[in-house]
Amino acid sequence: MKEINIRDIEGFRIGNATNAEGGTGTTVIICEEGAMTGLSVLGAAPASRETELLKPLMACDAVHAVTLTGGSAYGLNATDGVLKYLEEKGIGFDVGLGVVPITPTSAIFDLVVGDFNARPTADMGYAAAADSETATDVPHGNMGVGTGATAGKFKGMEQCMKTGLGSYAVQIGDLKVGAIVAVNALGDIFDADTGKQLAGMTNAEQTAFDNVQQTMWESVQQDKNVFTGNTTIGCVITNAKLRKDQCCKLAEMTHDGYARVIRPVHTTADGDSIYYMAHGDVEVYQDALGDLSAYVMSKAINDAVRSAESAYGFKAACDLNL
Repeated sequence: MKEINIRDIEGFRIGNATNAEGGTGTTVIICEEGAMTGLSVLGAAPASRETELLKPLMACDAVHAVTLTGGSAYGLNATDGVLKYLEEKGIGFDVGLGVVPITPTSAIFDLVVGDFNARPTADMGYAAAADSETATDVPHGNMGVGTGATAGKFKGMEQCMKTGLGSYAVQIGDLKVGAIVAVNALGDIFDADTGKQLAGMTNAEQTAFDNVQQTMWESVQQDKNVFTGNTTIGCVITNAKLRKDQCCKLAEMTHDGYARVIRPVHTTADGDSIYYMAHGDVEVYQDALGDLSAYVMSKAINDAVRSAESAYGFKAACDLNL
C-alpha cells in the first residue's frame, strides 16, 4: 500500500471556495460521467439536500457532484451554483431538453465562527466547482468547507480548537481509495495510529486537554444543552466497481473511521455524514474495502487537525503543542 494524492484518483475533481474573512466555505467533488454513490448518516442533526435519492431503492444511478459546505441550512444554497456550473458544462441526467445534474449536499454548522451572516452562496458553489478544473494543491487546512471547522465544544466555544479540511488517499495494486472530510466535531480528535489526543476541548487556560468523553461520563445524570455547532461530513472516492447498495454499506463501514479518532462521535448534537462515490472498473472484496475506507477516513481526519491553522480566536494543534 502506498500513499497518493487524492487528486490522483481518475474520474474525480475537487474544488474549493473560501470566505476567509467570514469563516466559511464550500468544497465540491465532481464526477462528470456520474459516480455510483451511497450515503450513511449516523449523527442526529444533519443539514442536507437531495440525499433521499441515494437510498438503494431509489432510481438514481449516477451522482455528478457532492457538495460539502459550511453555513448550516443556509449554506445549502451553494448547491444552486454547483448546478449552474454543471448545467453549463452539459453534465447531468439527460432529460431531452437539457440535463439535470444530481448533486447531494451536506453542511456543517459554522455560524458561530467568523461572521454569523457570512454563509456560502450560489456564487461560492459555482466558484468551488470551477476551481476543480485547475486546482492542484492538496485539499486540506483552512480552506473550503473546513474554513470554519472546530472541535471539542462540549463546554462551549471558549475551550474548543480550530480544525479544518483533511484528505488522505492510498493505492493497493490497481485500487485507489481516498477520503476528504471537514472535522467539526463535538468530541476530541485522536491519532489513528498511536491513540494520542491531537485536538479538542482544552482547559480554560489552554495549557492542557480537558477530555470531552470523561467530562460527559461525569455529567451523565445532568441534562445539558450542547448545541454549539457541530457535524463532521466527509466523502470517500474510489475507482472500484460498485453497486449503489454496496456504496451505502461501505459508507456505513467508513463511519468506523470516525469512531476510531473522534470521541464521542455520532451524538445528538452532530450530523455526522459520509458519502461514498465509486467510478471505475476495479473488482474488489467489499469487506476489505470497507475496512480500508475506515482507515483512510481516520487518516484524513488527522490531516484536518494537523493542517489547520489558528484563526477566528481559536488555536490549532500546530500552535498549542499540547
